[in-house]
Amino acid sequence: MIESPEPPPITLEVWIYDLYTILEIGIVFTLINIVSVPLTYLIGKIFDRVAVRHGLILIDALDGVENVLYGLSYFFLGPLTISLGLFVGKISRILYPLYQVAEKLLYPRDRLEEVYAWHMRLPLLSQAMGFVVLGYVFGVLFPKPIHFALGFIAIGASSLFTVLYLVKYLPRLDIEERIGDRFEFRFDREFKSILAIEALHILALYLAPEIVLINYMMVELGMSFFQVMLVVALSILASLPATHLSERISPRHRFRVISLYFVLRTAWALIMFLVPNFFAILVANIVAEFGNTLALPFYRSWLFSKVPSDKASSILAGVSSFRRLVGLVAPFVAGALASINPTLPYLASLALFLATIPILLSLEKS
Repeated sequence: MIESPEPPPITLEVWIYDLYTILEIGIVFTLINIVSVPLTYLIGKIFDRVAVRHGLILIDALDGVENVLYGLSYFFLGPLTISLGLFVGKISRILYPLYQVAEKLLYPRDRLEEVYAWHMRLPLLSQAMGFVVLGYVFGVLFPKPIHFALGFIAIGASSLFTVLYLVKYLPRLDIEERIGDRFEFRFDREFKSILAIEALHILALYLAPEIVLINYMMVELGMSFFQVMLVVALSILASLPATHLSERISPRHRFRVISLYFVLRTAWALIMFLVPNFFAILVANIVAEFGNTLALPFYRSWLFSKVPSDKASSILAGVSSFRRLVGLVAPFVAGALASINPTLPYLASLALFLATIPILLSLEKS
Protein backbone atom coordinates (compact mmCIF):
# COMPACT_ATOMS: atom_id res chain seq x y z
CA MET A 1 0.00 0.00 0.00
CA ILE A 2 1.33 3.45 0.85
CA GLU A 3 5.08 3.45 1.36
CA SER A 4 7.60 5.44 3.34
CA PRO A 5 9.51 7.85 1.13
CA GLU A 6 12.46 6.16 -0.55
CA PRO A 7 14.73 7.83 -3.07
CA PRO A 8 13.84 6.21 -6.41
CA PRO A 9 16.89 5.19 -8.50
CA ILE A 10 15.86 7.77 -11.07
CA THR A 11 19.35 8.43 -12.42
CA LEU A 12 19.63 4.70 -13.12
CA GLU A 13 16.30 4.82 -14.96
CA VAL A 14 17.66 7.52 -17.27
CA TRP A 15 20.84 5.55 -17.88
CA ILE A 16 19.04 2.27 -18.61
CA TYR A 17 16.73 4.09 -21.01
CA ASP A 18 19.80 4.87 -23.14
CA LEU A 19 20.40 1.12 -23.55
CA TYR A 20 16.88 -0.33 -23.93
CA THR A 21 13.46 0.73 -25.20
CA ILE A 22 10.57 1.34 -22.78
CA LEU A 23 8.97 -1.98 -23.81
CA GLU A 24 12.20 -3.98 -23.31
CA ILE A 25 12.68 -2.46 -19.86
CA GLY A 26 9.17 -3.57 -18.90
CA ILE A 27 9.92 -7.16 -19.96
CA VAL A 28 13.25 -7.30 -18.08
CA PHE A 29 11.74 -5.95 -14.86
CA THR A 30 8.85 -8.43 -15.08
CA LEU A 31 11.23 -11.41 -15.35
CA ILE A 32 13.25 -10.23 -12.36
CA ASN A 33 10.08 -9.72 -10.29
CA ILE A 34 8.99 -13.36 -10.75
CA VAL A 35 11.90 -14.67 -8.67
CA SER A 36 11.22 -12.29 -5.76
CA VAL A 37 7.61 -13.33 -5.02
CA PRO A 38 8.14 -16.60 -3.10
CA LEU A 39 11.47 -15.51 -1.59
CA THR A 40 9.89 -12.51 0.17
CA TYR A 41 7.55 -14.67 2.24
CA LEU A 42 10.20 -17.31 2.97
CA ILE A 43 12.61 -14.69 4.30
CA GLY A 44 9.82 -13.22 6.43
CA LYS A 45 9.29 -16.65 8.01
CA ILE A 46 13.01 -16.91 8.75
CA PHE A 47 13.06 -13.52 10.49
CA ASP A 48 10.24 -14.55 12.81
CA ARG A 49 13.09 -16.40 14.57
CA VAL A 50 16.13 -14.32 13.64
CA ALA A 51 17.12 -10.87 14.96
CA VAL A 52 15.69 -8.23 12.61
CA ARG A 53 18.84 -6.11 12.91
CA HIS A 54 20.79 -8.65 10.85
CA GLY A 55 18.37 -8.17 7.98
CA LEU A 56 18.55 -4.36 8.10
CA ILE A 57 22.35 -4.50 8.01
CA LEU A 58 22.21 -6.87 5.03
CA ILE A 59 19.85 -4.48 3.19
CA ASP A 60 22.30 -1.59 3.47
CA ALA A 61 25.23 -3.77 2.40
CA LEU A 62 23.35 -5.09 -0.65
CA ASP A 63 22.19 -1.59 -1.60
CA GLY A 64 25.82 -0.49 -1.58
CA VAL A 65 26.89 -3.41 -3.76
CA GLU A 66 24.01 -2.70 -6.14
CA ASN A 67 25.07 0.90 -6.73
CA VAL A 68 28.74 -0.04 -7.15
CA LEU A 69 27.76 -2.59 -9.81
CA TYR A 70 25.76 0.05 -11.69
CA GLY A 71 28.83 2.27 -11.68
CA LEU A 72 31.19 -0.49 -12.76
CA SER A 73 28.90 -1.39 -15.67
CA TYR A 74 30.27 1.64 -17.51
CA PHE A 75 33.74 0.11 -17.45
CA PHE A 76 33.11 -3.68 -17.55
CA LEU A 77 30.53 -5.79 -19.43
CA GLY A 78 27.81 -3.09 -19.38
CA PRO A 79 24.48 -4.95 -19.79
CA LEU A 80 25.70 -7.99 -17.82
CA THR A 81 26.90 -5.88 -14.87
CA ILE A 82 23.69 -3.81 -14.89
CA SER A 83 21.68 -7.06 -14.84
CA LEU A 84 23.74 -8.28 -11.89
CA GLY A 85 23.10 -4.98 -10.12
CA LEU A 86 19.35 -5.33 -10.76
CA PHE A 87 19.48 -8.86 -9.33
CA VAL A 88 21.29 -7.70 -6.17
CA GLY A 89 18.77 -4.85 -5.85
CA LYS A 90 15.86 -7.25 -6.08
CA ILE A 91 17.41 -9.45 -3.37
CA SER A 92 17.80 -6.36 -1.19
CA ARG A 93 14.18 -5.30 -1.74
CA ILE A 94 12.95 -8.76 -0.77
CA LEU A 95 14.18 -7.84 2.72
CA TYR A 96 12.44 -4.44 2.78
CA PRO A 97 9.42 -5.70 4.83
CA LEU A 98 11.89 -5.90 7.73
CA TYR A 99 11.79 -2.10 7.89
CA GLN A 100 8.10 -2.32 8.72
CA VAL A 101 8.80 -5.06 11.27
CA ALA A 102 11.34 -2.78 12.99
CA GLU A 103 8.80 0.06 13.02
CA LYS A 104 6.15 -2.26 14.43
CA LEU A 105 8.48 -3.34 17.26
CA LEU A 106 10.13 0.00 18.05
CA TYR A 107 7.35 2.58 17.76
CA PRO A 108 4.87 3.05 20.65
CA ARG A 109 1.43 1.79 19.63
CA ASP A 110 -0.51 4.61 21.31
CA ARG A 111 1.48 7.36 19.53
CA LEU A 112 2.14 5.75 16.17
CA GLU A 113 0.65 8.55 14.04
CA GLU A 114 2.70 11.19 15.86
CA VAL A 115 5.93 9.16 15.67
CA TYR A 116 5.42 8.48 11.98
CA ALA A 117 5.01 12.18 11.28
CA TRP A 118 8.47 12.79 12.75
CA HIS A 119 9.79 9.65 11.11
CA MET A 120 9.04 11.14 7.68
CA ARG A 121 10.16 14.77 8.01
CA LEU A 122 13.93 14.39 7.92
CA PRO A 123 13.96 11.86 5.03
CA LEU A 124 11.58 14.06 3.04
CA LEU A 125 13.74 17.12 3.55
CA SER A 126 16.98 15.31 2.74
CA GLN A 127 15.46 13.73 -0.38
CA ALA A 128 14.11 17.05 -1.63
CA MET A 129 17.49 18.75 -1.27
CA GLY A 130 19.32 15.70 -2.56
CA PHE A 131 17.28 15.46 -5.75
CA VAL A 132 17.85 19.13 -6.56
CA VAL A 133 21.60 18.71 -6.01
CA LEU A 134 21.74 15.44 -8.00
CA GLY A 135 19.66 16.94 -10.79
CA TYR A 136 21.97 19.94 -11.08
CA VAL A 137 25.21 17.97 -10.72
CA PHE A 138 24.34 15.18 -13.18
CA GLY A 139 21.97 17.15 -15.41
CA VAL A 140 24.01 20.35 -15.80
CA LEU A 141 27.58 20.14 -14.44
CA PHE A 142 28.51 16.52 -15.17
CA PRO A 143 25.98 15.04 -17.62
CA LYS A 144 28.23 12.42 -19.26
CA PRO A 145 27.76 8.66 -18.67
CA ILE A 146 31.13 8.36 -16.91
CA HIS A 147 29.94 10.92 -14.35
CA PHE A 148 26.84 8.81 -13.68
CA ALA A 149 29.09 5.79 -13.21
CA LEU A 150 31.38 7.50 -10.70
CA GLY A 151 28.33 8.86 -8.86
CA PHE A 152 26.88 5.37 -8.43
CA ILE A 153 30.20 4.05 -7.13
CA ALA A 154 30.48 6.89 -4.59
CA ILE A 155 26.89 6.38 -3.39
CA GLY A 156 27.48 2.65 -3.07
CA ALA A 157 30.67 3.13 -1.07
CA SER A 158 28.84 5.41 1.38
CA SER A 159 26.76 2.42 2.53
CA LEU A 160 29.76 1.32 4.57
CA PHE A 161 29.06 4.12 7.06
CA THR A 162 25.37 3.27 7.46
CA VAL A 163 26.21 -0.41 7.99
CA LEU A 164 28.66 0.51 10.77
CA TYR A 165 26.02 2.76 12.35
CA LEU A 166 23.42 -0.03 12.39
CA VAL A 167 25.92 -2.49 13.88
CA LYS A 168 26.78 -0.12 16.70
CA TYR A 169 23.46 1.54 17.62
CA LEU A 170 20.42 -0.48 16.43
CA PRO A 171 18.81 -2.91 18.95
CA ARG A 172 18.88 -6.57 17.96
CA LEU A 173 15.06 -6.83 17.76
CA ASP A 174 15.31 -10.51 18.56
CA ILE A 175 12.44 -12.88 19.32
CA GLU A 176 12.61 -12.05 23.05
CA GLU A 177 11.78 -8.43 22.23
CA ARG A 178 8.49 -9.30 20.49
CA ILE A 179 6.28 -10.18 23.44
CA GLY A 180 4.64 -6.78 23.80
CA ASP A 181 1.35 -7.42 21.98
CA ARG A 182 0.87 -11.07 21.14
CA PHE A 183 -2.62 -11.93 19.92
CA GLU A 184 -4.22 -14.29 17.45
CA PHE A 185 -3.98 -13.16 13.85
CA ARG A 186 -7.39 -13.07 12.15
CA PHE A 187 -7.96 -13.07 8.39
CA ASP A 188 -11.14 -11.04 8.86
CA ARG A 189 -13.09 -8.56 6.71
CA GLU A 190 -10.75 -5.69 7.57
CA PHE A 191 -7.62 -7.61 6.61
CA LYS A 192 -9.27 -8.68 3.35
CA SER A 193 -9.99 -5.00 2.70
CA ILE A 194 -6.32 -4.22 3.30
CA LEU A 195 -5.33 -6.79 0.68
CA ALA A 196 -7.91 -5.46 -1.80
CA ILE A 197 -6.63 -1.90 -1.35
CA GLU A 198 -3.03 -3.13 -1.61
CA ALA A 199 -3.80 -4.91 -4.87
CA LEU A 200 -5.49 -1.92 -6.51
CA HIS A 201 -2.96 0.59 -5.22
CA ILE A 202 0.18 -1.35 -6.13
CA LEU A 203 -1.13 -2.22 -9.58
CA ALA A 204 -2.03 1.44 -10.19
CA LEU A 205 1.46 2.62 -9.17
CA TYR A 206 3.27 -0.15 -11.04
CA LEU A 207 1.48 0.88 -14.23
CA ALA A 208 3.00 4.36 -13.96
CA PRO A 209 6.53 3.95 -12.48
CA GLU A 210 9.45 6.39 -12.69
CA ILE A 211 10.53 5.11 -16.09
CA VAL A 212 7.11 6.07 -17.53
CA LEU A 213 7.51 9.58 -16.10
CA ILE A 214 10.99 9.86 -17.61
CA ASN A 215 9.78 8.59 -20.98
CA TYR A 216 6.87 11.05 -20.89
CA MET A 217 8.85 14.12 -19.83
CA MET A 218 12.20 13.63 -21.54
CA VAL A 219 11.30 11.77 -24.74
CA GLU A 220 7.73 12.80 -25.56
CA LEU A 221 7.76 16.35 -24.17
CA GLY A 222 11.46 17.08 -24.77
CA MET A 223 12.22 18.18 -21.20
CA SER A 224 15.57 17.87 -19.47
CA PHE A 225 16.74 15.49 -16.75
CA PHE A 226 17.02 18.51 -14.45
CA GLN A 227 13.29 19.22 -14.92
CA VAL A 228 12.48 15.60 -14.03
CA MET A 229 14.52 15.89 -10.84
CA LEU A 230 12.87 19.21 -10.01
CA VAL A 231 9.44 17.57 -10.19
CA VAL A 232 10.56 14.79 -7.85
CA ALA A 233 12.34 17.13 -5.41
CA LEU A 234 9.68 19.85 -5.22
CA SER A 235 6.84 17.37 -4.84
CA ILE A 236 8.66 15.76 -1.90
CA LEU A 237 9.45 19.13 -0.33
CA ALA A 238 5.84 20.32 -0.73
CA SER A 239 4.62 17.25 1.17
CA LEU A 240 6.40 18.31 4.38
CA PRO A 241 3.37 20.27 5.69
CA ALA A 242 1.41 17.01 5.57
CA THR A 243 3.61 15.62 8.37
CA HIS A 244 2.41 18.45 10.63
CA LEU A 245 -1.20 18.13 9.55
CA SER A 246 -1.29 14.38 10.23
CA GLU A 247 -0.42 15.02 13.90
CA ARG A 248 -3.54 17.16 14.28
CA ILE A 249 -6.01 14.63 12.89
CA SER A 250 -7.65 12.17 15.26
CA PRO A 251 -7.01 8.45 14.57
CA ARG A 252 -10.78 7.94 14.44
CA HIS A 253 -10.73 9.66 11.02
CA ARG A 254 -8.30 7.05 9.69
CA PHE A 255 -10.40 5.84 6.77
CA ARG A 256 -11.36 9.35 5.70
CA VAL A 257 -7.71 10.39 5.51
CA ILE A 258 -6.75 7.30 3.52
CA SER A 259 -9.75 7.91 1.22
CA LEU A 260 -8.54 11.49 0.71
CA TYR A 261 -5.18 10.11 -0.42
CA PHE A 262 -6.85 8.06 -3.13
CA VAL A 263 -8.91 11.05 -4.23
CA LEU A 264 -5.69 13.05 -4.60
CA ARG A 265 -4.02 10.16 -6.41
CA THR A 266 -6.97 10.07 -8.79
CA ALA A 267 -6.49 13.78 -9.45
CA TRP A 268 -2.78 13.11 -10.09
CA ALA A 269 -3.55 10.44 -12.69
CA LEU A 270 -6.17 12.64 -14.37
CA ILE A 271 -3.79 15.61 -14.68
CA MET A 272 -0.94 13.45 -15.94
CA PHE A 273 -3.26 11.96 -18.56
CA LEU A 274 -4.83 15.21 -19.79
CA VAL A 275 -2.34 18.08 -19.35
CA PRO A 276 1.09 17.67 -21.05
CA ASN A 277 3.13 20.54 -19.61
CA PHE A 278 5.77 20.96 -16.91
CA PHE A 279 3.75 22.99 -14.39
CA ALA A 280 0.75 20.65 -14.56
CA ILE A 281 3.03 17.64 -14.02
CA LEU A 282 4.64 19.43 -11.07
CA VAL A 283 1.26 20.24 -9.46
CA ALA A 284 0.00 16.69 -10.00
CA ASN A 285 3.03 15.15 -8.29
CA ILE A 286 2.88 17.64 -5.42
CA VAL A 287 -0.76 16.69 -4.82
CA ALA A 288 0.07 12.96 -4.90
CA GLU A 289 3.04 13.19 -2.53
CA PHE A 290 1.09 15.39 -0.10
CA GLY A 291 -1.67 12.79 0.08
CA ASN A 292 0.80 9.92 0.49
CA THR A 293 2.61 11.66 3.36
CA LEU A 294 -0.64 12.59 5.07
CA ALA A 295 -2.15 9.11 4.91
CA LEU A 296 0.91 6.96 5.61
CA PRO A 297 0.79 7.15 9.46
CA PHE A 298 -2.91 6.21 9.47
CA TYR A 299 -2.47 3.34 7.05
CA ARG A 300 0.52 1.95 8.95
CA SER A 301 -1.28 2.14 12.32
CA TRP A 302 -4.26 0.33 10.73
CA LEU A 303 -2.06 -2.41 9.28
CA PHE A 304 0.04 -2.81 12.44
CA SER A 305 -3.10 -3.12 14.59
CA LYS A 306 -3.93 -6.32 12.69
CA VAL A 307 -0.45 -7.88 13.06
CA PRO A 308 0.86 -9.53 16.30
CA SER A 309 4.50 -8.75 17.10
CA ASP A 310 5.63 -12.38 17.25
CA LYS A 311 4.35 -12.98 13.70
CA ALA A 312 5.17 -9.55 12.29
CA SER A 313 7.99 -10.71 9.99
CA SER A 314 6.02 -13.46 8.25
CA ILE A 315 2.72 -11.54 7.98
CA LEU A 316 4.24 -8.30 6.72
CA ALA A 317 6.47 -10.27 4.34
CA GLY A 318 3.35 -12.12 3.18
CA VAL A 319 1.66 -8.79 2.43
CA SER A 320 4.78 -7.74 0.53
CA SER A 321 4.74 -11.01 -1.47
CA PHE A 322 1.09 -10.35 -2.27
CA ARG A 323 2.04 -6.90 -3.58
CA ARG A 324 4.75 -8.41 -5.76
CA LEU A 325 2.41 -11.08 -7.07
CA VAL A 326 -0.24 -8.51 -7.98
CA GLY A 327 2.31 -6.31 -9.71
CA LEU A 328 4.12 -9.16 -11.43
CA VAL A 329 3.15 -8.32 -15.00
CA ALA A 330 2.61 -4.60 -14.40
CA PRO A 331 6.05 -3.45 -15.66
CA PHE A 332 5.46 -5.22 -18.98
CA VAL A 333 1.93 -3.79 -19.23
CA ALA A 334 3.23 -0.31 -18.36
CA GLY A 335 5.92 -0.60 -21.04
CA ALA A 336 3.38 -1.81 -23.60
CA LEU A 337 0.92 0.99 -22.80
CA ALA A 338 3.63 3.66 -22.83
CA SER A 339 4.92 2.41 -26.17
CA ILE A 340 1.45 2.99 -27.65
CA ASN A 341 0.85 6.33 -25.97
CA PRO A 342 2.95 7.84 -23.13
CA THR A 343 -0.15 8.85 -21.13
CA LEU A 344 -2.04 5.54 -21.34
CA PRO A 345 -0.46 4.18 -18.08
CA TYR A 346 -1.94 7.16 -16.22
CA LEU A 347 -5.42 6.42 -17.60
CA ALA A 348 -5.17 2.83 -16.34
CA SER A 349 -3.97 4.10 -12.93
CA LEU A 350 -6.92 6.51 -12.79
CA ALA A 351 -9.44 3.66 -13.05
CA LEU A 352 -7.68 1.60 -10.37
CA PHE A 353 -7.42 4.48 -7.89
CA LEU A 354 -11.12 5.19 -8.31
CA ALA A 355 -11.92 1.56 -7.45
CA THR A 356 -10.31 1.84 -3.98
CA ILE A 357 -12.53 4.67 -2.73
CA PRO A 358 -15.78 2.65 -2.30
CA ILE A 359 -13.90 0.04 -0.23
CA LEU A 360 -12.64 2.67 2.21
CA LEU A 361 -15.97 4.44 2.44
CA SER A 362 -17.70 1.16 3.30
CA LEU A 363 -15.18 0.61 6.11
CA GLU A 364 -15.81 4.14 7.40
CA LYS A 365 -19.55 3.50 7.54
CA SER A 366 -19.11 0.20 9.38
